[in-house]
Amino acid sequence: LLQELGSSVREIIFPRGKKHTSSTARQKQQSRAIEFLQGVFPILRWGRDYKASKFKNDLMAGLTLASLSIPQSIGYANLAKLDPQYGLYTSVIPPLIYAIMGSSREIAIGPVAVVSMLLSSMIAEIQDPLADPVAYRNFVFTVTLFAGTFQALFGLFRLGFLVDFLSHASIVGFMGGAAIVIGLQQLKGLLGISHFTTKTDVVSVLHSAFTSIDHPWSPLNFVLGCSFLIFLLFARFIGRRNKKLFWFPAIAPLVSVILSTLIVFLTKADKHGVKIVKHIKGGLNRSSVHDLQLSGPQVGQAAKIGLISAIVALTEAIAVGRSFASIKGYHIDGNKEMLAIGFMNIAGSLSSCYVATGSFSRTAVNFSAGCQTLVSNIVMSITVLVSLEVFTRLLYYTPTAILASIILSALPGLIDIRGAYYIWKVDKLDFIACIGAFFGVLFASVEIGLLAAVTISFARILLNAIRPGIEALGRLPRADVYCDMNQYPMAVKTPGILAVRVNSALLCFANANFIRERILRWVTEEVNEIKEGTEGGIKAVILDMPNVMNIDTAGILALEELHKELLVHEAQLAIANPKWQVIHKLRLAKFIDRIGREWIFLTVSEAVDACVSSKLTALANC
Repeated sequence: LLQELGSSVREIIFPRGKKHTSSTARQKQQSRAIEFLQGVFPILRWGRDYKASKFKNDLMAGLTLASLSIPQSIGYANLAKLDPQYGLYTSVIPPLIYAIMGSSREIAIGPVAVVSMLLSSMIAEIQDPLADPVAYRNFVFTVTLFAGTFQALFGLFRLGFLVDFLSHASIVGFMGGAAIVIGLQQLKGLLGISHFTTKTDVVSVLHSAFTSIDHPWSPLNFVLGCSFLIFLLFARFIGRRNKKLFWFPAIAPLVSVILSTLIVFLTKADKHGVKIVKHIKGGLNRSSVHDLQLSGPQVGQAAKIGLISAIVALTEAIAVGRSFASIKGYHIDGNKEMLAIGFMNIAGSLSSCYVATGSFSRTAVNFSAGCQTLVSNIVMSITVLVSLEVFTRLLYYTPTAILASIILSALPGLIDIRGAYYIWKVDKLDFIACIGAFFGVLFASVEIGLLAAVTISFARILLNAIRPGIEALGRLPRADVYCDMNQYPMAVKTPGILAVRVNSALLCFANANFIRERILRWVTEEVNEIKEGTEGGIKAVILDMPNVMNIDTAGILALEELHKELLVHEAQLAIANPKWQVIHKLRLAKFIDRIGREWIFLTVSEAVDACVSSKLTALANC
């Protein structure tokens, strides 16, 4: 186990596995040190070839990205039930760390809607953000530390398969449900409602919205928010119709913030019921080391929420990173991405940031703006930092309805109706996982939605493992190829021989008895046909096992029982094309000695020829 873990770590740090042919030990050490640093910090590799022409593109992309990131970061902090500055902080430190350690060239790092909603919904059940906002904020930082730690460990020990438990279908359903819930929660800011539910299910949110109509609310808030929401959606529509105008939807949120702030300031609308952001604390990220709560009864809860948010954040970041990498024609290492995202969130938890990841909308803007490298993230981070130092005082009169509008305008990109229809058309079981995640998030909670998606995905895997495909093989005319007789009706069955292919990676306790009983049923049916006067009878059963990668003791026991049952029916068991792991275990269990080494074959054709020869020899002896 230690050797496996060590090799995993070495593969992450030294991914290319270079053989050092230097003549001296010192040169070898220097070469390995350089390879180690380049493996951990990819900027040292691509930074050597960085040119001024690339910086021009990265500068424009970074500034465009910052114009979208600033208003979105404030809005997502509000969604996470944190003060606005913490959203801006999260757009400063994590992008800088990722620029040094990450490998995706286009991904834009910062706070995102789904993770913000996930944190607020789960943490609010443990710590009330209204009763004790400081304790709530500290708990968020602690969750961020755990999330970053889990992400780094996933990458270090190559545990990326854990993220794959959230299948594409589950993500489509989860994102769609989360988008609707997030949109309904924005009714609080859009209507200017003071008392609103902290629950995330659609029933509670709608109930809270309807019951709040009886309480004081501001029509001006609604008019202002809806007006700029229409503007933002129009800008999004223009950007989609004309790719050259990609910058228009990118700067539209910032333009909305500036214009709405001026309107409120000049008309004194805050005196007439329009709710405003008020004071935003400016300056550099402050240290949050002493705010972390690493002792007490709630540490376990923080670790659980950190694990869930780590998986969701990684799923989104790796999905968006791989999507744009495939467009540009290069590959990113998922495990190295996990390591980079983990360390950036660990650093973020120590500098007043909450969980950051790759954003779909901002990455698309970054890509359209012509970014070449991760320098665009550095430019964006510096721009946000300058805004924190200089411009936060100017946002005092920014209406909260505008933040709600900005969040609402970003939600259509999370609802993939075409993707859901494609899943329904191709695979109905996948669609069940999609719908399970969707309705789980919509009518229960984020955790229930994730749990439903993972449970349905696991159930499908178990169903395929417990009832694997078993094919009766026949020989194609004028060919030496044996294939499934159901798929190829022209395939001819060899009289007296039953050739069976097992389509399962494992012959184990979960499916061994099912396979044994299925084969025995076929043999019994042949015996019954003989009793009824039909010619036939099974004299040999050939197990074609190219797909069986491994076998356990239950699988070996099932083969032994099958062999005994076949002997009762005077039939011989043969095995064709077993993998070395399978043959090794069968040899250790002395199963090969029981059936005879001469009944192990490389191909089905060889096994059939041997069985026919054996049958002819037996007839000649009679």
